[in-house]
Amino acid sequence: MSWNPLLDADIPLGNDVDAIETVIVPRARDLGGFEVRRALPAPRRQMVGPFIFFDQMGPAEFLTGQGIDVRPHPHIGLATVTYLYQGRLHHRDSLGTDQWIEPGAVNWMIAGNGVTHSERTDGPARQAPLSMFGIQTWVALPEHLEETGASFEHAPASALPLLEAEGKQVRLVLGDAWGASAPVETTSEMFYADAQLEPGAALPLPDNHEDRGVYVTQGSVEIAGQGFEAGRMMVFRPGDRLSLKAGPQGARLMLLGGATLGGPRHIWWNFVASSKERIDAAKEAWRAGDWRHGRFRLPPGDDSEFTPLPTR
Repeated sequence: MSWNPLLDADIPLGNDVDAIETVIVPRARDLGGFEVRRALPAPRRQMVGPFIFFDQMGPAEFLTGQGIDVRPHPHIGLATVTYLYQGRLHHRDSLGTDQWIEPGAVNWMIAGNGVTHSERTDGPARQAPLSMFGIQTWVALPEHLEETGASFEHAPASALPLLEAEGKQVRLVLGDAWGASAPVETTSEMFYADAQLEPGAALPLPDNHEDRGVYVTQGSVEIAGQGFEAGRMMVFRPGDRLSLKAGPQGARLMLLGGATLGGPRHIWWNFVASSKERIDAAKEAWRAGDWRHGRFRLPPGDDSEFTPLPTR
């Protein structure tokens, strides 16, 4: 743990509503007792920096014997991060990775030209009741890395910078912010952070990134004279020096952003690409189902089933 004076920078809260470019209300979806709220992509905002997909999963409670089974499925053109507050998920991928995702850790999977993975609560995770709460994000790759080979990197919570100042703790998950750097090598300029604020605590937004957004997972915050409850994402104008202040119950936030990419991306199912042709080629490769010689493989140890290609 370390104290960081940049977390106490003298940045005004401000009262100009125009400082907030967009407020996103996530779309809720019930997956059979397990709620997911999707903030990105949104109708008015496809990305915040390179972040193109942002889902809040849970909070949910599973009884003994119950859990999550995300069957093997493919990705291209992106990197994934599943960040947990509560629970455990078993990640397996076609690179041979077999890794449990636990609260506060980073599991950074670059899909590039193609990777297949699954996420489950299996084995010992189903032998007792389980709480699950976390955020799933995708980061779109720069165009020159869309055809790169897949890779996976894990960093435990203990390896991530934990910045502290009066009334706040900030764990830097990815990238650079507040003068600190996370250990995972990213594909473009970005930052991603988990912040916990006591009631009334103020936190300045990083000022070294073009795009910046905040998602409230618990509690509430005041920004530019407005209050925002849990389940809201705010995206800010580039260059504005702003702070946010936690409400009377405190707040937990995910802060995200970075440099904008060179252009928009096409999204279809689990595929992200700068061209429709790349997505069409990935569709055909998954449909072909040549798991031994084709573009996609199934994860070792979890290759008895897979998610079929959507019909539309």
